[in-house]
Amino acid sequence: MAESLRSFFDEIEAPDRHLVLLNRSSPDPVRNLLDSLLDGQPVSVSEVEADSAADDDVVALVEEGSVVARSTLDELLESVLLINSDLYKTGAIELDEVALPAVFEGLDEVPFQLRGYPASNKEKLLLIIISRVIERIAAEHGSGTLRASFQRLSRIDDERGTRSVYERVAGTGVDVHVYGVGDADSLSGLPLTVHTGTSYPYQRSWFVVFTPPDGADGDHVALLALEDEPNVWEGFWTFRPELVTRIEKYIAEEV
Repeated sequence: MAESLRSFFDEIEAPDRHLVLLNRSSPDPVRNLLDSLLDGQPVSVSEVEADSAADDDVVALVEEGSVVARSTLDELLESVLLINSDLYKTGAIELDEVALPAVFEGLDEVPFQLRGYPASNKEKLLLIIISRVIERIAAEHGSGTLRASFQRLSRIDDERGTRSVYERVAGTGVDVHVYGVGDADSLSGLPLTVHTGTSYPYQRSWFVVFTPPDGADGDHVALLALEDEPNVWEGFWTFRPELVTRIEKYIAEEV
């Protein structure tokens, strides 16, 4: 049994992966957007001129010399690099529209350290998008269990987009549990289970964990991040069913 949420960080594989931008024709500011998103992370970005024109403005995710995922630069711009978090908070981006390019999905179990606003406008965006992707997966399944922490429960009401997402996911038949500090009364109209407390996991954790029903095929996916310094988060996401299941079990039994 895990000793704490922190102990799961010792179990991630932390693969050595990096991004390679092939045949870039886009201007320098586009490259700078990619650099700023990953600044200070264990994922480097380099450029290579490839022989094939089919590789123009393509980003490859490389591990041990092999390409494990590819996305076009346009995909990265449309889904991440030109997006800001307010579009998710206000609901301007519909849940069905949330997408994670393959090269970012392939950064699973890479440990990230991210600063929130105002220290950074972009760094937390990856975790916000991962959160929405997990919520979209849960809604598509229409069954299983979703557990999510908010630090302050009031954020669900304050962020119109967040409340509409949880209304939708809970309305599909998913067993939804939310965790946070504060008054749960305003959430009484939503078909979900509210957990309140003031311990470390309630105040300093950010998790979104989805598991399909026991024995059912389907995606297992978890995001786990911890705020050990004010507005600085260490986090990772994983699609490994065994690890996701144990994270979900720990939250259900210990948080």
